[in-house]
Formats: sequence, C-alpha cells, structure tokens
Amino acid sequence: MAFQKFAVHGDTKATGKEMNNKNFAKMCKDCRITDGKNITTTDVDIVFSKVKAKTARVITFEQFKQALAELAPKRFKGKSQEEALQQMYGLIAGKEPANVGVTKVAKAGAVDRLTDASKYTGAHKERFDESGKGKGKAGREEIADTSGYVGAYKGSGSYEDKVKEA
Repeated sequence: MAFQKFAVHGDTKATGKEMNNKNFAKMCKDCRITDGKNITTTDVDIVFSKVKAKTARVITFEQFKQALAELAPKRFKGKSQEEALQQMYGLIAGKEPANVGVTKVAKAGAVDRLTDASKYTGAHKERFDESGKGKGKAGREEIADTSGYVGAYKGSGSYEDKVKEA
C-alpha cells in the first residue's frame, strides 16, 4: 500500500501506520498531486496541519484519506467530489517513494586513477598485494620476528625435531 511505503520512507523507526508532514509532502510530489498551479506545496502543508490532531506531528491513515478528500476538488476542478477523489486515488495507487534526485556517488576518472593500487610505486606498493587489496598492518611496518632465530637462518622451526632425535 502506497501510504505505508511513504510513511516508512527515510525513517527507520516508522511503523507504517502514521505519516509525517515531510513524507506526506514527498508523496504528493512523487504522485504528482502537487502540480504547481492548482495545488502547491503550501496547500499540502496547510491541509496536513488541518487534518492532524492539535498536538500530533503525524497523521493516521484515516486522517490521510481526509487530507486527500480536501485536496481532490482543488486538483481536479470541475469534477464531483467522488470523481475527483477516485482520480486522486488513481494517482497514488501502487506508487513508491522515488529516489530520483537522490545524490549518487560520483566516481571521476581521476579518482579511479588515484585509487588504483596496481599503479602505486615505491614504499606504497609494498602495502598492497597483487589483487590491490591492502595488507593491513603487515604492509605498514616491519613486524619483529620473535621466533628466536637469526634473521636469515634457513632451518628455523627445526629445533624441536633435533631435540626429539637425541
């Protein structure tokens, strides 16, 4: 149902039973109820304030239907109240909040070039493996060898075997 989809849009705590003014205005815009001529965003705000309870900041589904009933004759001039309301429901039916105009992450060519680990040189090259994935701490610092063997000793780890033989 369109009411629930718009009611929870952008609000993680929303139950879908009530809608705030921001989402009501978004729904009116996305469903083309606001047309800029007959119904403006101001009209939507006024109707929202009119139907909600005095102290409330949200409207229920019943109040939502009441708000649409108030907006319908303004949107569809020259039609009967019932006819206008049916056309209003037709605009909303099956709609979901649109994500048009929502900011997307822009990746320019320069950013790609600068973050491509395969093109790194010098000390920075040491911090990434062949696939370009970072090596973490191992790539940033010399990790001390605490095995007890001298650095270049080839037979490290063979002490236990020699002791067992004796």
